[in-house]
Amino acid sequence: MKLSFIPIILFFVSSLSAESTFTNLTDPQEIRAFHDVTGRIRCICIPSIAIKSCSFNNCTVSAKLKVFIENRIRSGESADTIVEKMVKGFGPDAVKDPVIAKFIESGNTGMAESVVYGFGPDILAKPDSTWIDASLFMAGALGILLMFLYLKKRTAAKASNANPSQENEAFRKYLSEIEEKQK
Repeated sequence: MKLSFIPIILFFVSSLSAESTFTNLTDPQEIRAFHDVTGRIRCICIPSIAIKSCSFNNCTVSAKLKVFIENRIRSGESADTIVEKMVKGFGPDAVKDPVIAKFIESGNTGMAESVVYGFGPDILAKPDSTWIDASLFMAGALGILLMFLYLKKRTAAKASNANPSQENEAFRKYLSEIEEKQK
């Protein structure tokens, strides 16, 4: 019975931790602003999720934009200002930021131009979590089913091992039949 609660607990813990993203910011107010911005801007590589949920492994461009956002927060810009500038553009001064300079240096001028002139309203996160929620539910249900089948098999194996004298008796009877046929 206690084992059946483990997947439920793991599901809730993972769903709570899925809402956070790594940041180098240390001030609680700056961290809140970072989470606000990254929750309102979409991931560049996976548009159906917010940049907050987009991991470095999935999208290096979004990871670099997170650093850019951190830099803007450190410079004193508010979350609303950053989101507005993501849509309308940060202006030519944005190329002074090391992240944008690195985009230009590496040949990703399209990304640098989008930061300078704005991504437009399509950068705003409008994630549809239906498929994510459904897949998490299906994975949880599959996990519970597999645990149930494992426990059922384990219980059946214990029951068959609980009465070995009947098995031994049947085996002895089988051996004696073979011996009689050989005589």
